[in-house]
Amino acid sequence: MLEAEKSLDAVVVSTPDHIHAIAAITAMQHGKHVYCEKPLAHSIYEARRMRLVAAEMGVVTQMGQQGHAMEGSRRAVEVIRSGAIGEVRELHVWTDRPADWWPQGMERPTDTAPVPETLDWDLWLGPAPWRPYNPAYLPFKWRGIWDFGTGAIGDMGVHNLDTAYWALELGLPTSARIVDSSGATKDSPPKWSILELSFPSGKRHGPLKLTWYDGKKLPPQELFQDEARTGNGSLVIGSKGTLYTRDWHGGSNPKDMFLLLPKGKFEGYVPPQPTLPRTPEHHIEWVRACKGGPKAQSSFAYASVLTEALLVGMLALRTGKEIEWDAKNMRATNCPEADQFIHPQFRSGWEI
Repeated sequence: MLEAEKSLDAVVVSTPDHIHAIAAITAMQHGKHVYCEKPLAHSIYEARRMRLVAAEMGVVTQMGQQGHAMEGSRRAVEVIRSGAIGEVRELHVWTDRPADWWPQGMERPTDTAPVPETLDWDLWLGPAPWRPYNPAYLPFKWRGIWDFGTGAIGDMGVHNLDTAYWALELGLPTSARIVDSSGATKDSPPKWSILELSFPSGKRHGPLKLTWYDGKKLPPQELFQDEARTGNGSLVIGSKGTLYTRDWHGGSNPKDMFLLLPKGKFEGYVPPQPTLPRTPEHHIEWVRACKGGPKAQSSFAYASVLTEALLVGMLALRTGKEIEWDAKNMRATNCPEADQFIHPQFRSGWEI
């Protein structure tokens, strides 16, 4: 298509996770601007390659994080950076997924089924290892299969963590471990999990721990200071207060915007003057950047690092072991069996 349609300016990649990298990289190498759905990539190696190629080609890129452009998200970033909640000490981020969105914790099917006439199964598999077609994978069940998806942490982590990650410029963790989980198989993520990621000091924070919850697991009730616990959200806990996002974003209007806790302490609080650009919608932000306007805020330069941070947590889930992450050398120093997931072997013809 890219060879035939020379007039194309930009490409949107909305395939399953395991196709993101090769589709996006091929488009960028043809000089096309790229919008890629989340999570940016299926593996850490792919995320890094996407960032490097975007920089080399000088194209406009953006990952699919609608919340990144919302007023509440950008205002929350400004509030955290202003010091209103003090030095951030810990983060809690959670999602109700997979819930009823897709199944997890399954064994690999052993039966076979005819491939639908409307499906090119070999093409759909792309770089993933060959396996027979089974309706257990499609149309939207692939997120819970490791060869194709990244589970709840990949799907929703890039949304729910985004506000705190952006505000604090967290970078990459040094370790990840499973606190608790249930139902994992070799082929599929657990039905629910609680993970802990440790981040070193950065220019906007000291050492801190991020606790991730999925499958409807939630942080302790006392952390919410009498507020209701929502199905998706985050708590950014500082020395002077807590910023509570009540959905997978910071909010788009006053009714669903983040809360500052305790409420009594922040009654009458006036947010700082805006320092981040505002945009009507994040697809529009990308299109304007493609046309030479202001840069897209969730470019691959940002999104690849956020994705990698979450995929370090995925390594713990896939290996069942604590991961000591050496970001410089892109390896789990204590867990060589993680290598196959950090830089997977691609099927012939699909190498990156």
